[in-house]
Amino acid sequence: MKILFVTSEVHPLVKTGGLADVSAALPAALQVLGEDVRLLIPGYSRVLEKLENKRIVASFSVFPGQPEVKLLSAKMPDTDVPVYVLDAPLYFCRVAGPYQYELGGDWPDNAMRFGMLSKVAAMLGSAASPVAWRADIVHCNDWQSGLAPAYLHLNEDVHAKSVMTIHNIAFQGNFDRDWLEPLNLPQSCFDMHGVEFHGYLSFLKAGLHYADRIVSVSPTYAREIQTTEMGYGMQGLLTARNGDVSGILNGIDENEWDPATDKHLSARYDSRDLTPKADGKMALQQRLGLEVKARAPLLGVVSRLTYQKGLDMLLECLPKLLDGGAQLVVLGSGEADLERRYQQLAQRYPGRVSVTVRFDEALSHQIMAGADIFLMPSRFEPCGLNQMYGMHYGTPPVVRRTGGLADSVSDASLEDGTGFMFDEATPAALYRTVVAAIDCYRDLPRFHSLQLNGMRRDVGWRASAQKYIELYRKIE
Repeated sequence: MKILFVTSEVHPLVKTGGLADVSAALPAALQVLGEDVRLLIPGYSRVLEKLENKRIVASFSVFPGQPEVKLLSAKMPDTDVPVYVLDAPLYFCRVAGPYQYELGGDWPDNAMRFGMLSKVAAMLGSAASPVAWRADIVHCNDWQSGLAPAYLHLNEDVHAKSVMTIHNIAFQGNFDRDWLEPLNLPQSCFDMHGVEFHGYLSFLKAGLHYADRIVSVSPTYAREIQTTEMGYGMQGLLTARNGDVSGILNGIDENEWDPATDKHLSARYDSRDLTPKADGKMALQQRLGLEVKARAPLLGVVSRLTYQKGLDMLLECLPKLLDGGAQLVVLGSGEADLERRYQQLAQRYPGRVSVTVRFDEALSHQIMAGADIFLMPSRFEPCGLNQMYGMHYGTPPVVRRTGGLADSVSDASLEDGTGFMFDEATPAALYRTVVAAIDCYRDLPRFHSLQLNGMRRDVGWRASAQKYIELYRKIE
């Protein structure tokens, strides 16, 4: 099959979250399984800088009145997966992030930017393809490519089938209806059986309505988003399309995330010998100015600092945990109030708390390896990758039983346990579970067994990629 994987970010070219990791690993896994898969990504400045051996394969106009764009062709670093880059400098060659400017607001023309990405994706899956290659399947990811299924559906020619993956239904890409005309969408599609969502043009709604199949990034999340509590207004549509909705759990890139070969670690190890993990803990404590104590329980957090991630609940637990002898390392950024409160915590507990408010790829790997217990108390979590990184690195996670966390982690009370789980989204439930994790950490044989269970769990992409192929074949 010819599969076009459409995404707004991909590691290592541009990354704001887990979508970038998935966008790198899943296409590579599909290629290994013999499929002809190609990426389509926007030509952000950093993408153009990092990709080598780019060549122009087409020049064309996407929308009336808009400047001509170029389609570049290259290969992804490391994997050699072919990638098409939409080179539209007016819209993508900007300082700051892919979705927001430096002060944190959304780019005001995001509708045009990602409408253009969606339209080009649809062109590559139709007779209007500007290159000889034409997709059989257009696989869209989140709202940024959500208009592609609409453009394909509105195309009278024979065209590709479409798959829409929901990585987080809370982000919907809702814009004023005045964007219909610039995006070359007919007024007739602006109703509840089209792109309209509470009076707005919704990119995600368009994808969910017009795509041939809908996939969420875990089986549990596929059920959760069909409820009023977690559907963010889309639950009615998803329930009506229940037969077209499925959940396929994400995997992790085991080439990028492997404690035996990780280039970011000074002490590498595997499930046959975890002894060097202690050296990694000491190196992490030294780097971050923590007291070097081999048996102090070191709790790790690598996350966006947001309400969704439950990190406000964690703040309420931490004084008792730290006063009890635990240490904490936090890496991430997000809501200003949470950033401030975590930084204040670090000032209150020098030598026991380290908070780094930014993203640091190397440090994220070092925390996964050096921490004893990984904390991920999300209120909701479509899939999550960090809990799988933690298990793979012998750092059992504490997670809430929701979404992909419920599907990927087994509780320590079970024979095949890999982590610690709680149900109620309350500080008290979280505190009890972290205390239980620390108690387990002090029981060396039991904790070692938990570590080995996690490290031996298959969390790679091969099985999930095969499920995607089976899905594609059903609709091709």
